[in-house]
Parts: sequence; structure tokens; C-alpha cells
Amino acid sequence: MSTKSPSTLTVKRRPLVIALVVVAILLATVLVGGEAYARYQVSRCISTQFEKDMGSKIDVSFGAKPMLITWIDGKVDQVKVNSDDSKFGPAVGMVVHARFNNVEVSNSGSGGTIGSSSADVTWGNDGIRETLGGLVSGVSSSASSGMLTLDVLGGLAQLEVKPEIKDGTVQVETKSAALLGMGIPTDLVAGIVEVFTQSLQSYPLGMKATEVKVTDSGVAVKLAGGRTELPAAQDSNVSC
Repeated sequence: MSTKSPSTLTVKRRPLVIALVVVAILLATVLVGGEAYARYQVSRCISTQFEKDMGSKIDVSFGAKPMLITWIDGKVDQVKVNSDDSKFGPAVGMVVHARFNNVEVSNSGSGGTIGSSSADVTWGNDGIRETLGGLVSGVSSSASSGMLTLDVLGGLAQLEVKPEIKDGTVQVETKSAALLGMGIPTDLVAGIVEVFTQSLQSYPLGMKATEVKVTDSGVAVKLAGGRTELPAAQDSNVSC
């Protein structure tokens, strides 16, 4: 009766071990490659859908959930969106850092839903000046007074305004207006203030302003939103 030596058993097991290692490497490669591709596809899909309402190119990032699973079930726990030049309503030059929770997107890119959202928006004085148009040649702001000073008609006139939240919306109130020591025409003041107010009330994806404050460099706004619809992708060739 013969018995196999340990060295013989080791030799016979070696091909099995090698085969298992090769299979493990192949599986890991497939998973990593699949995750990378799924992340690209989901990112492209969501970016396209969000850009429709954000008005500019955006950068998106996701939570810890693997995108392969998201690719299958269409659900993203958290989407972070950053934009350096968003356009909301008439406003230009807004910097946005937003977070959207419990996002569901369709496989065809035809839209979806957002569970809740929040955002920090900063609007610099240069962006405010550009938004308000040719009549306003300069904008300065003061955190201590909570007011912005608008240079009108090449600096011949100055208009002081203060944004505040009233009844759930941002209202911009005129605090003073003077042209060479005299009052500025009411229709001129009203037109500037109306554009300013619209810019602070026009936000995407169901978000509303919950806080507004004047800083030394512009205006800072906090937004929040509940469940809302995510618009369809603009590109019909994009799918999740």
C-alpha cells in the first residue's frame, strides 16, 4: 500500500491555487472596470439632468454606495453638486455648493425625483454688478450694516439696498437713494431693485431661500428643498 508524499500533494494543488488566483484577479478587474464605467455613466446622466436647471456646467460627486448598484436600481443616496458660475433667473456668477439626498433617476434619462436638498450660494459683487446691467457701474457691500451700495449712472447716484427674508422669500428693500443730493427717479430705482429681487428668488429644483446675509464681498444665501421632480436629460442619447 502506497501513500502520496506531501510534496506530491503540493504539486497537484498548485494548478488549482493558480486557477483560483487567476479567477480572483479577473473578477476584481471586471468589478473595478465595471464600477469605473458605471460611475462615468451615472455621473454623465445626473450631470446632464442637473445642468438643465443649474444653468451651467457642474461637478458632481456621490456617496459611498457603489455605482454598479446605482446603475441597476437607479437610486443614489447623496449627490454633491458644485458650480462656479450658475445662472438662476436673471442672476449670473453665482457659486453653488449643493447636496441632494435620495435621488432616483430613470434608466432612460427621462427624469427622476429628489428626496431633499440643501445648498450654500455665494453671489459676489462683480456678479451682482453684471446682473444689474449698464446703469449700475459698481457694487460694494458691508457685513456690518447688512447693506449693499450700488453706484448708478457712473457714480453720480448711489442706491443702498438690503436683502431680507420675509414670508419665506427674499425681498430687497431700498434704504436710501440719492442723485447729487436729490432723490433718484422712482421708476429707475424700482427697475434695479426688481432685477435684484428676482435674482434672489429664482432657484432650481424646488429649493427656497432659508437664510440670506450680506458679506463684505457680496451676498450669501442658504437654500433648502423637499421632494421634487428631476428634469429629463437634454441629450436624448444620455441614459443612466
